[in-house]
Amino acid sequence: MSQAGNGTEVGLADGIDHQVAMVMDLNKCIGCQTCTIACKTNWTDGGGREYMYWNNVETKPGSGYPRDWEEMGGGWDEEGEERTPGELQNKEEYGRAWNFNHEQVMYEGSDEPLRPMEQPDWGPNFDEDEGAGEYPNSYYFYLPRICNHCTHPSCVEACPRSALYKREEDGIVLVDQDRCRGYRYCVEGCPYRKVYYNAMKKTSEKCIFCYPRIEGEGPEGEVMPPSCAEDCPPQLRLVGYLDDEEGPIHKLVNEHEVAVRLHPEYRTEPNVYYIPPFAPPQHSESGESIESERIPRSYLEELFGPDVHEALNTIERERAKVERGEESEVMEMLTTTDTADQYRLEVFD
Repeated sequence: MSQAGNGTEVGLADGIDHQVAMVMDLNKCIGCQTCTIACKTNWTDGGGREYMYWNNVETKPGSGYPRDWEEMGGGWDEEGEERTPGELQNKEEYGRAWNFNHEQVMYEGSDEPLRPMEQPDWGPNFDEDEGAGEYPNSYYFYLPRICNHCTHPSCVEACPRSALYKREEDGIVLVDQDRCRGYRYCVEGCPYRKVYYNAMKKTSEKCIFCYPRIEGEGPEGEVMPPSCAEDCPPQLRLVGYLDDEEGPIHKLVNEHEVAVRLHPEYRTEPNVYYIPPFAPPQHSESGESIESERIPRSYLEELFGPDVHEALNTIERERAKVERGEESEVMEMLTTTDTADQYRLEVFD
């Protein structure tokens, strides 16, 4: 295993043939939650999964889902050898489903707008679009999140029954439902809080990277990308293998180093990467643009670690090349609409 950044190529976990991975360009995310709905209708529509969002989109800066997940601990120590203790969040921190006045509005002739029956006090992305900063220089951006299918997953290490495991063929982290006894050590061990407890089944569940789709179980046996990626209106996700040296994932992560990990200090080595967000420059009180970045680099470093600086600098240089009429492999990969380039899932047998 190896770490990203500083010119060091990202490696695969021991015993893994290939590692499937995803790159999300945060500059394209419009917060429409289509990916969230696509995932929910496929995998978590009922049966004790109502509160689960294997894919969610949260506003940053913000508390996220579950609330304040970044402060709950988990992951590994600085040496990456010992797990660090995490907290087990409660149901209220995920938020509960609200009941709406559908009956009155749709069938009883009420003129009231559609709204929750009681005053909501928390829910997924409750602080949507709130962000930070002061007018006219306030800022926010959207952060889609799924399980990172980490190279060094603390959830796998936390399970005393080895119910969680990484698939040898593609590195996807799954839960063996027959072995799981619902101890929830995996839930508190994941620093990204992307393992969930199903109280009805008394087992843990999580994102499966839509493995039936990438295994070719489409209607006509075709290989399809995860539904969160395929259904995304602005097509912000690239899906492929980290060790596919001709693919955009490898090039963006290892060659150009413009795709960075979320909270690398947790040391689980995520295999979901992000193109960090740009924003218009700040404005003076008179409305003139000034040479000051709207989203503070210090905040982006909190999220993505110190490698975010060079990633942003590189993307800025590549954008400038395109503006001068020059070619840029980075910008071509980030703006392609060719699904064969966006989703390279049939490279390895």
